[in-house]
Amino acid sequence: MEKRTNWLMTILLIIGSLFVLFPGYLVITIAMKTPEETANSLLALPGSLNFENFKTAIQMTNFFQAFKNSAVITVSVVVLTLLTNSMVAYAIARNMYKKTYKFLYYYFVSAMFVPFPIIMLPIVKQTSSMGLDNPTGLVFLYIVYGLSFNIFVYVGYLRSIPKDLEEAAIIDGASTWGVFWKVIFPLLAPINATVGILTCLWAWNDFMLPLIMLSDPNQMTLPLVQYVFQGQFSTDYNLAFSSYLMALLPMVIVYLLAQKWIINGITQGAVK
Repeated sequence: MEKRTNWLMTILLIIGSLFVLFPGYLVITIAMKTPEETANSLLALPGSLNFENFKTAIQMTNFFQAFKNSAVITVSVVVLTLLTNSMVAYAIARNMYKKTYKFLYYYFVSAMFVPFPIIMLPIVKQTSSMGLDNPTGLVFLYIVYGLSFNIFVYVGYLRSIPKDLEEAAIIDGASTWGVFWKVIFPLLAPINATVGILTCLWAWNDFMLPLIMLSDPNQMTLPLVQYVFQGQFSTDYNLAFSSYLMALLPMVIVYLLAQKWIINGITQGAVK
């Protein structure tokens, strides 16, 4: 049977690819150019690979210190989010027939509709008074702010898991903790992958929360130190794009390594 080419879909995919690839091309070429080459022709390829931009950007941003700060904060947030949010969601999902837990569920979910700028200043004042205006406080806030969306996602997934599995484990002598960690948590692998990736991208790329929380230059994250290239009247785009590429690279690597888990999470979640 002869296969027909869907030309409309092919054209749409080509256009969509151009929208993604063209900005990437600009970032890479500008990062490799001198300011003179950028001024003469924005779209042209660089005359030579100018790696001095990367060296200068590393020195200006104290890149490796900022990278360490971002990595520690992001890893801590992802691990603690998966452990704590899944437990809270499990307690709510298995007790939704009780009014208290149903209220808690809607209470947490309603937090998704509260704009961050409304609570920004009170949060700054409160965390400062509690001595949490540091990376530890930042990790805590990421976990709390992610709770509403994560509970919404986890509860929907948990309610699709048959209770028979838990009842069988209880009959075999497992405690509530044993049921969660040995039966339920392994079954959450697909949704854990989804929550983990979204949390990782959010914590790594976030600018606003670190901006209002961190004042010590040695504690600043990668998105914060990129601001050094913004002048009052001009921006050094060549150095800025070099620094952006280095900050972006870890997330590209994470995506490539976790791609299988992401696809698995989507397909298994659909089957559930």
